[in-house]
Amino acid sequence: MKNKPIILLAFAIILVIGSCAAMMNVVDAGAQAAGATGLISENTATAISTSARAIGSAAEEISPEQEYYIGRAVAANILSTYRIWNGTPAQTAYLNRICMAIVINSPRPDVFNGYKVAILDSDEINAFATPGGHIFVTRGLINTARSEDALAAVIAHEVAHIQLQHGIKAIKNSRITNAILITGVSAALASADMNVEELTNVLAESVGEIVQTLVVNGYSRDQEFEADRLAVTLLVSSGYKPAALIEMLQNLPSSGNSGFGKTHPQPAQRITNAQTALNRLPAATDNSSLRIPRFTTATR
Repeated sequence: MKNKPIILLAFAIILVIGSCAAMMNVVDAGAQAAGATGLISENTATAISTSARAIGSAAEEISPEQEYYIGRAVAANILSTYRIWNGTPAQTAYLNRICMAIVINSPRPDVFNGYKVAILDSDEINAFATPGGHIFVTRGLINTARSEDALAAVIAHEVAHIQLQHGIKAIKNSRITNAILITGVSAALASADMNVEELTNVLAESVGEIVQTLVVNGYSRDQEFEADRLAVTLLVSSGYKPAALIEMLQNLPSSGNSGFGKTHPQPAQRITNAQTALNRLPAATDNSSLRIPRFTTATR
C-alpha cells in the first residue's frame, strides 16, 4: 500500500508522544528490527527510528549537571561578545555577597555548582542570567544603580530567571518543536524513498540556536513579568526593599538597539506588573539606609 510507511510512522508517533523515554527506545529498536527483516522498507525504518529518537530526546529530563553545562555554553556565548571586568575585584565580591544573601533565602538556594556573578566590561545597561547559576551584570548597569537595594533588585530578577528555569524551558520547547519537525520531515522522506541520516544532528544544532536566541533576543515578556514578580518576593525574603525594583526600572532606558531596551519589555509595563506584585505584600520596614556606607565604598 502506497501510504503504508506513513501509517506505520503515524502509529509510532501516537505511541511515543504519550510514553516514556524507555518506550521510545523500544519503538526505535522495533523499527530497526522490522527494517532488517524486510517487514518494512529500510527508509521507513530509518524514518520511524529518527522520529522516536527525536521525541525521546524531547521527553528527557534535564539534570542539574546538564543545566549547569548548558549555562556554561550560554556564558561562553556571552563572553564571545563581552569581556569580564576585573578592575575592582572587591566590587565583584560585593555583588556575589548580595547574590548569596538573596539565594540563601530563596526557594532554590542550591544549584549544581553554585551561583556566580561576574561584571561585564561594557557601558551598555544590561544583565544576563543563564541556566545553572551564571549571572552577568554590565558596568553600565552598576553605574545606573543608586543603592545596594537597586543592585539587589537586578540580581534578584536574574536569580528568578534561573530558579524559574526560563532558559531550560526554552530549550525543552525547542526540543519538542524540533522533534515534531524531524517527525514530519522523516515521514515525507520515507514516502519519497530518500535518506534521512542528516537529520540525526538537528536537535544538537537547535540547542545552539536557542542559546543564541536567549542571549540576543532575551526572554519572553511573560517570563520577564514572572521574573519580576518572583524578584519582589526574593527581595522581601532577604531583607531588601522590594520597591527598589520599581526604582531601578524607572532609571532604565525605555528603548534602544542594545541592552535592556532590546532584550526586555518596556520599563513602564514592567513597573505596572511589579507594582501589582508589591500591592499584594504586607508593608515592610525600610532599612536601606543602613546599607549606604558599604554601597558607597563598593561603587566608588
